[in-house]
This record gives sequence, structure tokens and C-alpha cells, in this order.
Amino acid sequence: MQLFLRATLALVIGVASGLVAAATGLPLPWMLGPMIGTTVAAIAGAPLTSPMRLRTIFLPILGVMLGSGIDASTLSAIGQWTTTLLLLLPFGIVTSLACYLFYRRVGRYDPVTAFFSSMLGGINESILQGGNAGGDEKRIAMAHATRLLAVVLLGVLFFGLVLGVPTGATPDRQLQHLTLQDWLILGSCALIGAPLGKLIRLPAALIIGPMLLSAAAHVSGLVVVAPPDALVLAAQVVLGTVIGSRFIGSRIRQVGTDMLLGLGASLIMLAITVLFAFIVQSVTGTRMTHAFLAYSPGGLTEMSLLALAMGQEVAYVSVMHLARMSAVVLLSPLALPWLRRKQQAEA
Repeated sequence: MQLFLRATLALVIGVASGLVAAATGLPLPWMLGPMIGTTVAAIAGAPLTSPMRLRTIFLPILGVMLGSGIDASTLSAIGQWTTTLLLLLPFGIVTSLACYLFYRRVGRYDPVTAFFSSMLGGINESILQGGNAGGDEKRIAMAHATRLLAVVLLGVLFFGLVLGVPTGATPDRQLQHLTLQDWLILGSCALIGAPLGKLIRLPAALIIGPMLLSAAAHVSGLVVVAPPDALVLAAQVVLGTVIGSRFIGSRIRQVGTDMLLGLGASLIMLAITVLFAFIVQSVTGTRMTHAFLAYSPGGLTEMSLLALAMGQEVAYVSVMHLARMSAVVLLSPLALPWLRRKQQAEA
């Protein structure tokens, strides 16, 4: 019961922060507001618990919403994404190396901690692999939590202030636009897609499984309706609250230095992201907004939701993040023998 009340308090703070952000004109208020409000409350020591169970419920729903952005024209454009895919590997190497050197020389992190703090993979995978390899799990967790917070916040500001993309659109797609048949089909995509994705071992199975089924339903014409804005906004509130809740148990006086280092690494990553996005735009003519989101060093879930909320190419962004995540999972273990030798040499 206590955990339920703590999670409820986190959501209440998230919703209240979203209302304040919307009233003050903050870009993408229903995600940034909860994210900032919950982060401040967590660091201040409020009795919060991350609403992870609600996040687990929303991930298949988000997958269905992302799949709705895929249609026949999207499939025909896949061949044009080759350049972006080819540049993903050099982008990942340059970005990870730059941040590794930053954490080593400025932060004085040990080799393993610096490496997994610089990984462009998921936070859970980085903490697990880094801890098993002898790294400092708390520092790795703080690095990734700070990166996620900074990338979403600064990325949205970059969209609004630099690229001039509206990030606070008024909802106009209503729940009643879905027929009973739409609800049944899309609900089935969520209920079947999540366990199916786990069964066939898809990466990010809770999202990708429902997303693929939803995409198939939309491409085939079984469903043509866009995701209702109420669900998009609810997903933003939940995800923003979860991001902020990652700082539960942290205190500025204890982790202030690590948070500043995480912010510095995030700025390095975003600068390199802008550079590669500009290259992709120049070579292929891809919109800067699409390329920026495709390379942004946030998570698959967060960046795909941003693409959906801001009316960008969801399929393009999701595919690039899925490819990057898969490459990190496959290639990062190759560095472990070198890291262990370097770690032992410095011990």
C-alpha cells in the first residue's frame, strides 16, 4: 500500500508539473513538466516511488501508437534510409569515444565505469554489464539518468528555439474517433504483441512487438485512425514521471559532481548529433528534424515518443534507434577483455 501511495504521489507531481508547464508555455509541456517536477521532488527527498508498473502497461500502448505512424509510403521509403544506417556506426564510435575520454580525463573515472557511462545503449543493460565488469554501478546509473534527462530537455528546446518546430500543439484527435472495431484491433495488437515480442526475443519487446502488429494493421488498411491525443499526452506524463523518478535517493551534495559530468557528456553527445544530422541532411536531403531525432542519444522509447508527439517520422526514428541499440548490445562485449586489462593495470 505504501508503494502504491508513493507511486501515486509521483504521478500527482507529474500531472501538476505538466499543468504548470502547459500554462507557462514550456515546449512539450506534458513530458518536460513531469520530468522536471519529479526530478526536483526526488532530489529534494520527497517520498516517491517510480510508477514502473504503469510504464510497463503504457509501453505496449506506446508501441501501438508508434505503429500507427507506419503506412505503405513509409515502407517504400525504407530504401532511402541506407545512408543514415551506414553512418550510425561511425556516429556511435565517435560519440562514445569522445565521452569516454571526457569521463576519463575530466571525471577521472576508471576505464570500465567510463566506458559504460559512455555507451549509447539502454540504462539497464549498461548498469548490468558495467557492474559485472567491475565498474561503479551508481556512477553508471547517474550518467545515463542525467543523459536521458538532458537529451530530452535540450533536444526539445533545440527543436523549438533553433529549428522552429512547434512542440506544444493543441490536441485535436479525440478518443471518440476510434470505432469499436478500431479498439478491438489495436487492443489485440497490444495484448498479443507484447508477449509475442518476448517469445521471439525482439529487442525492446514490449514496444516493438505491438508496434509491428499495429504497423501491419495500418499498412493493410484494417485501421486508418491516428492515435488519440489523450493517449499520447498520458504516455508523455507517465514517461516524464519515470525519467524524473530515476533520481530518487540522489542528493545534490552527494552526486552533484557526477550529474555535472553527465551534463557535460550529454552536451558533447548532442553536439556530435547535430554534426551527423547535418551530414545526413546534406547528403540525402532528409529533414534536419528527422535526422536529429534519429541520432539523438536518448532511448528508443523516449525518442520515438518525441517523434510521435512532435509530428515527425516515427518509423524512421524508431528504426534508427533500434539499429543503434542492437549494435551496442552486439559490439560492446568485444571491448571487455581490453577494459579488464586496463582496469587491472591501474588497480
